[in-house]
Amino acid sequence: MLAMDQGVVEEWLSEYKTLPDSAVSAYAASLKDKGALVPALYKVIRENYSELLEPVCHQLFEFYRSGEPQLQRFTLQFLPELLWSLLSVSAARDPHTSGCIEALLLGIYNLEIVDKDGQSKVLSFTVPSLSKPSVYHEPSAIGSMALTEGALANHGLSRVVYSGPLLQRENFTAQNRFEVLTFLLLCYNAALSYMSSTSLQSLCQISSRVCICGYPRQQIRRYKGISTRMTVTSEFLVQLLTGIHYASCNGEAELGSKALDDVLYRAQLELFPEALLVGNAIKSTQQGAALKSNAKEGARSIQVEITPTASRISRNAVTSLSIRGHRWKRHESQEVSVDSEAAPGGVAIPDISVTGVSSERMPNGESLRARSDGRTYPDGETLGGASDVSPEPRSHESSTRGQEVRRQKSVRRMLENESSGSASIGRSQH
Repeated sequence: MLAMDQGVVEEWLSEYKTLPDSAVSAYAASLKDKGALVPALYKVIRENYSELLEPVCHQLFEFYRSGEPQLQRFTLQFLPELLWSLLSVSAARDPHTSGCIEALLLGIYNLEIVDKDGQSKVLSFTVPSLSKPSVYHEPSAIGSMALTEGALANHGLSRVVYSGPLLQRENFTAQNRFEVLTFLLLCYNAALSYMSSTSLQSLCQISSRVCICGYPRQQIRRYKGISTRMTVTSEFLVQLLTGIHYASCNGEAELGSKALDDVLYRAQLELFPEALLVGNAIKSTQQGAALKSNAKEGARSIQVEITPTASRISRNAVTSLSIRGHRWKRHESQEVSVDSEAAPGGVAIPDISVTGVSSERMPNGESLRARSDGRTYPDGETLGGASDVSPEPRSHESSTRGQEVRRQKSVRRMLENESSGSASIGRSQH
């Protein structure tokens, strides 16, 4: 480590201790103007035997414990390098050189799993549903969904997944190491938009190293560091993929692509389904989507085609109007088929009304019934009131019924005569 870098770090360590509480916010805003500080701190973290490593870790923990968001993000930018230092030292089985790094990571973890009142946090995640639109899809573009009873019962329901509460840890063990590191990566990914390009590059590099060390791909990548295989979990790789995806879309396309391939390589060897699913999904989006900018300056994003949000009605939508139209069409087709059937002898059967009330069908499917006063009204139309309808006398009803019975008998005799006449003619001709 150069003397100039050591002087920058020592000055940084001394000036924060003398700051009053009222000047912490202004000091946090001025850290971004110190261009030589961040590279010097990276050099200290990478040198496990540096005498400045312990005071630097203590200072970074004080930054995070202060509660100032800018100071917390300043500490989080070194998280990938801190994770690699811990994992490399654990793989080399030399834990005595990483005591201060372990204390820093455990301190950040224990601060994040509780709220301001000291109660354990319970994180909730809402699982997206295809029945609700998002920036990635429109439900109408997927196709018609059958309105079954189960689909209607689940419509509008959102599934919420809860995580926590997590236990506080006092030291790292083989059982809890990746549980803590996965949670720390989750906190890092929550602040990805604030991370510098140096931090994103470090994330991609340590992702590749963790996944290829001790495997044949290490020779392809020409990495000459440690050659001991590191144990990983599927959840840890998923969190790495989240950061890699952001880095590859924001100026680090080459490093992000290599890191993605290396993580998929390790996931295939370990047969991790979650990591394979997320990694292949990211790879397919990168191959099929064009990036807006080819330069590293400015944020880059993936183009997503968003369908218009104007309200629309499907052609196959079931509405009250379509149901009524379907009923009328069905009734009309039945009546047409009945009317088209002629009687045997070519004599059409006249319409017979048992009630003696003639009716006429309207174009819209309704029928007009004649009233006793000569006026007509459509089927199903409600009359003005009960006082407008006066019951007919019983004698008139009996006479009307008798006339109708006589009419039916005469029609029956006429049909019998016609049928008998046609039969006799047929026999004589034969």
